[in-house]
Amino acid sequence: MAFPKQVRLVEMSPRDGLQNEPGAVIATAIKTGLIDRLADCGLSHIEAASFVSPKWVPQMGDAAEVMAGINRRPGVRYSALTPNLKGLEGAIAARADEVAVFGAASESFTKKNINCTIAESLERFAPVVEQARSHGIPVRGYVSTVMGCPYEGDIAPGQVATVARALYDMGCHEISLGDTIGVGTPLKAKRMLEAVAAHVPMEKLAAHFHDTYGQALANLYAVLEEGVAVIDSSVAGLGGCPYAKGASGNVATEDVLYLLEGLGIRTGVDLHRLVATGNWICQQLNRHNGSKVGQALVGNCD
Repeated sequence: MAFPKQVRLVEMSPRDGLQNEPGAVIATAIKTGLIDRLADCGLSHIEAASFVSPKWVPQMGDAAEVMAGINRRPGVRYSALTPNLKGLEGAIAARADEVAVFGAASESFTKKNINCTIAESLERFAPVVEQARSHGIPVRGYVSTVMGCPYEGDIAPGQVATVARALYDMGCHEISLGDTIGVGTPLKAKRMLEAVAAHVPMEKLAAHFHDTYGQALANLYAVLEEGVAVIDSSVAGLGGCPYAKGASGNVATEDVLYLLEGLGIRTGVDLHRLVATGNWICQQLNRHNGSKVGQALVGNCD
């Protein structure tokens, strides 16, 4: 087994974690407080906001205020999701260090969510990527439904590879492979990764696995064996997929970090500070902590 010596964790909780949080819109001060605490834990890559219409994603309506209110730490990349040129303009004005576009490997998922084909969605992303790069801003590409779709079921690894290659060729510096509804298993993960890595260099790939069926850590172990060295996760397991009944959402950063530390893999992230941060945000949101490690260490990391 040849595990990477170091893994970069991409923290998703301020965006992917909070965007579907039910109830009242979360206060901007809570969002900036979460981002600052995450940076204090040693996380060097934080997806801080999403520049989308507040009509569709009310929780992200204060993206500009969030980006203005954080205490930017040197060496930390603060990124933002930008689905279109208007979103990109907002992210540029807010001084985002990186922007992201979000595609899917499922035709049905794409049609039901943004009312177009995969090919049409890629055409929409092209000017966003081009303009971002002209401003010197790196672009991250997401491919969702890489191991299963709520409408189509299993997704062929070759289809994932096609979309990932298109985003990479378009100019995305990194491609995040998302098991959006968390149906993947280790063998599926390896086969999907093998297909994608034939077209996109392994060092340009990231794993974004949800834990709906409790398989996320096993799937991450499987792709770590293959050389993936970038993992997306969300403190306290915040987030979820609104398209999958019972989906428990993102894998918890605390649980991923515990796994990586057990494998002797460096991250630069302080586990105890991270657990304290997970406990803090759960108290602010009055919600259950979705991290097993966070639950096990509660009281020891406050």
